[in-house]
Formats: sequence, structure tokens, C-alpha cells
Amino acid sequence: MTVPPHSLPNWLARGMADLFPDGNPDDVDQALAARLAAAELEGRPLRVKLGIDPTGSDIHLGHSILFRKLRAFQDAGHTAVLIIGDFTARIGDPTGKSATRVQLTTEQVEANATTYLRQLGQGQPKEKALLDFETPGRLEVRRNSEWLEGLDLPQVIGLLGTATVGQMLAKDDFAKRYGGGTPIALHEFLYPLLQGYDSVAVDADVELGGTDQKFNVAMGRDLQRQFSQRTQFGLLLPILVGLDGVQKMSKSLGNTVGLEEDPLSMYSKLEKVGDAAINDYVMLLTDLANEALPANPREKQKAMALAVTASRYGMHVAQKAQADAATLVAGSGAAAADVPEASLSAVNFPAKAFYLLSAVGICASSSEARRQIKGGAARLEGEKIMDPNQEFGSVSELEGKVLQLGKKTFRRLVP
Repeated sequence: MTVPPHSLPNWLARGMADLFPDGNPDDVDQALAARLAAAELEGRPLRVKLGIDPTGSDIHLGHSILFRKLRAFQDAGHTAVLIIGDFTARIGDPTGKSATRVQLTTEQVEANATTYLRQLGQGQPKEKALLDFETPGRLEVRRNSEWLEGLDLPQVIGLLGTATVGQMLAKDDFAKRYGGGTPIALHEFLYPLLQGYDSVAVDADVELGGTDQKFNVAMGRDLQRQFSQRTQFGLLLPILVGLDGVQKMSKSLGNTVGLEEDPLSMYSKLEKVGDAAINDYVMLLTDLANEALPANPREKQKAMALAVTASRYGMHVAQKAQADAATLVAGSGAAAADVPEASLSAVNFPAKAFYLLSAVGICASSSEARRQIKGGAARLEGEKIMDPNQEFGSVSELEGKVLQLGKKTFRRLVP
């Protein structure tokens, strides 16, 4: 595809929050459209870097925004360079943190990296995967321990010499901590430098990141310049608001949709996203044209939820999840609905309702279960559970029944 010299293709521009530099449209070092056009003439793919620190085990839809953009580059013929930050994860990215992060062990990082790659589609057909692991030349998976573990002290000192304390304290997170008297460990200053050095090691043309990563991405440009490389472009994408419609999607806040959630749970959660966030979800998580969607907010929610669920599981499965969600919320058709199962094997009977919700994993704790029941959020076979201390005598009393929490979570109880 020929890229007009003064514009970006829609697949690239969609959802973009920031692009830097964005200067002279005819300069391949100042305009990404110009570098795309030059790369096409040269017959070479751009090298598009995305670094991930495997500090957890689950990827949610908020994370997937960056991977979707990386996949768009792959589908356009470019090379995705996915950097597993197995070395930098041991330091921990200080971005957004008000205190020094706990450092992880090598074993913890590698276990998390394995689950990340599986969730991204390693070993799966590209049609079903978030990233294309199949097409030759479209993906490099690198671990930054390849080049960072071998740095000796003179090289580390050389890296430290490329930045100043003033630059580091200009980083918003460091500035707040320093101003508030919160300690900043010296090794935390290394993190942006090491992430920046990743760009040198892989010779990146473009680096993807969230809007909170601008400092680190810009550091990569600075270091490439120090090493006499052509500098990368920083392409930043928005931070997705979570299901609460207020704070960013974060597992610690309980407002996420996981990539591996079952179709019914995924659809049910997404169709309840607040009106103010719908357009962002459509833009960042689907390929739908906003103007082609229903004007009615409720119908737009359903269309978005269906599209996102279909992107993970296929349209047939997504439509089944949509139908099941409708029948379950209406309190009918539970027997026929394809509801994820929850085992009663760990439940000690007789069991009180608050304990049951916790034991089968529908609530994180007994105290949360009590609160949810008292708030009227828990139902069994469509009937509201009124008393947290309601007692169930045996497995046979619950087997095959659907336990519901709010309008988003359903589990069929099995032995």
C-alpha cells in the first residue's frame, strides 16, 4: 500500500493519542508517514517495538490496545519486535508508582512471560491470536536479558552519563515522590535508561506505548542518537478506562475484562460499560466505524460487546453469549444457557450463602460476599438471595443451578 507523504493510513492513525516527532512531512526522521513511504520504496519492513514487563500473569483488554496496534503493523507487512522485559521486570517500572516496587525473581518473571505469550496467541493460528506468530518475518520475540545482563560496570556508567538528575526528576512520578519526600532508590533511575537501550539493541523504527510511557519512549530516542542510530518514532495510545468508567483498567481495582475470560462473562461485562466510555471502547478495541453504530446508547453497548467478544472467540460464540446473557438477566432460560461452571468440590456443607459465594470463587472474600448479598446483587436461579446466612445442606441442593452476581457474572454449579 502506498502511503501518501503527508498522511497516515487509517489502520495506524486510529485511536492514536500522540506521535512524536511530528515535524517536516518530507523528512523520514521527522514524519512517520515519510518513513513508511521510504521503507516501502526500499522494500524493507519497519521494526516496531513494544516492550512488556511480565510483572503479573494476566493480560486484560486495557493491555490489548497496544497489542492490537502491533498486530495492525504486522498485517501491514512490518516486523513486530516484542520485547519481554525479563531483566527490567526485576527492577520494576516506576511509572505510576508512589513507592519503590518490589523486585521479582527470575523464576517469577519467566513464569509470567510464558503465560503472557500463551495469551497473546503463541502456538495458535494467526486468525485466532492477538498477534501473528505464524507468518515468517512478522514477529521477533526477544528478552532484554540478551543484551542487558552482559553490560559491565563501565557500560552502565556510560549509560548513566547520557542523562542528568534534572532530566530524571522531570519525570512526573519522580517529581511527585521527590517533592513529597518519598524515597527514590537509585536503581529506579536505571529503568528508563535500560528500556531506552532496548530500542538501541533492536534498532527500532517505532516504539508503541501508553500515554504514561512518553518519558521512557523519548529516552529511547535519546539513546539511539547517542549510539548514532536513526531515531525511533514514539506512537502513544490512550489508557483504557475500566468497567467503573472512572479509573484506568487495572486488576487491582477490580474493573477489568481479562483476555481469557469466558465468552459469557466477557460479553456481560462489556455490555454494561458506561455511556461515556463506549466510544473509546469502540475506537480502541474494535474495527467498527462509530458512525455505522446504532445511535441508541444501549444498542451501541451491545454492538461493541458483541464485536469485542467475537474478536476473541468468533462471531458464532459471541452471538451465543449475547443470547445467553439476555435470557439470564431476564431470569429465564438458565437451563439452556452456556454458562461457565464453578465446582462445589471445595465447599464444606452445610454451607451458608456468603461462604458459598466465596468458596466457588464468585466473590474474592466472605466479607465481600456478605456485602454483595446485602446489596441485593446475588441470585440463585434468578431468585434473589436475601440472607447472607441462608444455608444450603448438600451438593444435590445446588447441582446444575446458576449462581449470579450482579448482571455480569454467572456460574453454573457442578459437583
